[in-house]
Amino acid sequence: MIYLNDDIASFDFEAALPLLSDQRREQALKFKHELGRKTCAAAYLLLCEGLRKEYGIHEKPVFEYGEHGKPYILGHTDIHFNFSHCREAVLCVISDHPVGCDIESIREYKESLARYTMNDTELTQIKQSNNPAQEFIRFWTMKEAVLKLSGEGIRNDMKTVLTGRETIETVVNERRGYVYSII
Repeated sequence: MIYLNDDIASFDFEAALPLLSDQRREQALKFKHELGRKTCAAAYLLLCEGLRKEYGIHEKPVFEYGEHGKPYILGHTDIHFNFSHCREAVLCVISDHPVGCDIESIREYKESLARYTMNDTELTQIKQSNNPAQEFIRFWTMKEAVLKLSGEGIRNDMKTVLTGRETIETVVNERRGYVYSII
């Protein structure tokens, strides 16, 4: 299931603090900027909402971390989730199988970054697009979702990440200025 909060500006961090586990509260308070604190708390609350709705779990989840740092819920290794956030929104995906997601703000297109991270086919598609910035972000979120699926994270060779991957759900919200992908 997909849980999304795309009104981060209105998110009340102070009201959220008592709803967080001690572990998550500590993590949220480490962020220097308000946006980081808000998105950290909002992602956790989306997970809590999903756990209540999908699994009837009402306790505050505590995380353990896998080999590459991907979190899992202590005592519920059969429940898989992934978080992502940008300036405009927070995304949480919950599933009974491993999942990866990424959400990014649509921002200025930088061809040098595209050449470094995209293969020739992707570059052609970006350049032929009516909105190269949006198309670049669409590809980027797809790649990052794939890498987050494994817990691997960003790697040096981003050009081959999507090879053989054709079942990645992608949503573009032009009005709110973000793109997200889920695998």
